[in-house]
Amino acid sequence: MKQAPRGMVTDGQGTAPVAPRARSKAVLLALAICAGLVFAGFFALGTWQLKRLQWKLDLIERVEQRVHAPAVAAPGPERWPQVNADADEYRRVRLSGTFLYALTARVQASTELGGGFWLLTPLRCADGSVVLVNRGFVPAKAGAEQDGPEVGPAEVSGLLRMSEPGGGFLRHNDPAGDRWFSRDVQAIAAARNLLPAAPYFIDADAATASKDTGGNHPVGGLTVIAFHNNHLVYALTWYALALMVAGACFWVGREERNLRRRHPPGAHADGIDRESDDGK
Repeated sequence: MKQAPRGMVTDGQGTAPVAPRARSKAVLLALAICAGLVFAGFFALGTWQLKRLQWKLDLIERVEQRVHAPAVAAPGPERWPQVNADADEYRRVRLSGTFLYALTARVQASTELGGGFWLLTPLRCADGSVVLVNRGFVPAKAGAEQDGPEVGPAEVSGLLRMSEPGGGFLRHNDPAGDRWFSRDVQAIAAARNLLPAAPYFIDADAATASKDTGGNHPVGGLTVIAFHNNHLVYALTWYALALMVAGACFWVGREERNLRRRHPPGAHADGIDRESDDGK
């Protein structure tokens, strides 16, 4: 006797395809719960990204106001514990003191002018506190002629920046070798026995840098103020995924409804009502 192929049922005269069967209520309930959780997760992530978008727009607006506002006095030691990025970064500040040029740290930099170094020089203020000042950029081949005379007070104006601890990408700061890949204020100050030092540094503007040495270097005013703002794209992506889950649920529900209409409960998978047939 010839065996019917897999997926086929015999009716004594030949073969017929097995009709798809509707899923049980338990399976449908489990699928609905899983789909609901996934939908809720995607929707929540999209909403969170919209909140992040609003936060980022507010941050950009605040920074724009700080950058173009008149310079204020840099936070002194009594305010150092309260200094933070949200409230103070990119604020235009001014201060005065004496540059300690011999203790300048060269921090590797990549700018629109090419590769080179930032010159971070300690500024000793009248109250004895120390603030690191990024006097500007110098090319990699530049020598020590960018150091000014170590006499007399200096007036500094620029943007307050927060410390950059650790180092650069896959490159760690080496205090023992005096090799720096990020403007790590505390590490640089500790390596030069300048503690306590301000928890921030100042990016000197172009006028301060040129007045500092009277030459072409260092080049100040190169602070890049840019914020990645892809939150709207992320939000739309999460919402699109949530919509896809909802669409899949609708499709499954429609298919289940059609199956139940074609094969109501009590009907055999081959479409024959066995109970009616047995009652004849």
